[in-house]
Amino acid sequence: MKFQFNQELTNLKGKTKVFSYSSLQGKKHLLLFYHTQCLGCTGRAIPLAYQLQKLHPEIEVLLIHSNLGSWKPTNQEILGVFVDGKSPLPIYIDKNAELYHLLNCEGTPHWIFLNEKAEIQNSIFGSQANAQNRLMYTLDQF
Repeated sequence: MKFQFNQELTNLKGKTKVFSYSSLQGKKHLLLFYHTQCLGCTGRAIPLAYQLQKLHPEIEVLLIHSNLGSWKPTNQEILGVFVDGKSPLPIYIDKNAELYHLLNCEGTPHWIFLNEKAEIQNSIFGSQANAQNRLMYTLDQF
């Protein structure tokens, strides 16, 4: 499914990346929308995303922290979920959850698979066994 989007997100170092149809073309992407206060995100989804990146280096895995509600975490709070205080994957901040809503995320964690044409190949909510099985199936087909 081709989806039109054009959102600027900032990484934890303050650098901006445009997430758009044209900027994401040419490489497969797995976007993980998560929230620091979501235990399923920090306890299962992020470690799984890291594992998937190692198993599938041809896919660029990106973490997108969606600010949901009124709490806006600091970079230190975001990195506080990692044992060594560093993320093994790039993290971008979706300040007002605009990209999250635009891509019809159902909650956190939410996974979006984009093919080389930046078309959505699959959209999966969750981090428990059923969602993990769907992720693996999608990667096998991807």
